[in-house]
Amino acid sequence: MAAYYLISQLPSLDGISESTSLPITEERFLELCKQFLSKKAVGELLGISLVPPRNSEKSASALIEAWNEGESTLRLILGKFRAEKLNKPFDAENRTIDPALVQAARTAIESESPMEAEKILSRFRLDFIETLRPMDSFSEDYIFYYWLKLKILSRIRQFDSKIGEAEYRNIYNSIINKDRTEVAQ
Repeated sequence: MAAYYLISQLPSLDGISESTSLPITEERFLELCKQFLSKKAVGELLGISLVPPRNSEKSASALIEAWNEGESTLRLILGKFRAEKLNKPFDAENRTIDPALVQAARTAIESESPMEAEKILSRFRLDFIETLRPMDSFSEDYIFYYWLKLKILSRIRQFDSKIGEAEYRNIYNSIINKDRTEVAQ
């Protein structure tokens, strides 16, 4: 019942463009969750990341498990394509891979602009999270779905092309000059 009260207070994240501000902050969302959800559900929520840990405990939520598997596979494919582009060996493990995921990764890797590549991957992630959207809009899984979508949308708004271009050039130049200090920053 508490999930119903929480979800009924949340603004819709549907139809939000990249240029509009979000109707709720991550901090406010977490405040509401802590007020209405059990400690177990809040713990599960706080364990959700856009960068799934390599060896994590299994989640009780099928949605979280599907997200972690999809995002891990996307990152693995991106690594494989980047290694191929540099003619380096890469162990891509043996996984069944969705062709749409391969296409999104390939398109991002082939993009000349790092910003455009990030936008391609963000769009893919938003589309992917929509495939996981629970039918029951008043379930804990819906809250987990909402949190992931909010995190993706928040991340998109942090992109700054000038800062990104400067950082890209810094990393590129340090690689060309065989100076790996940028990794420590």
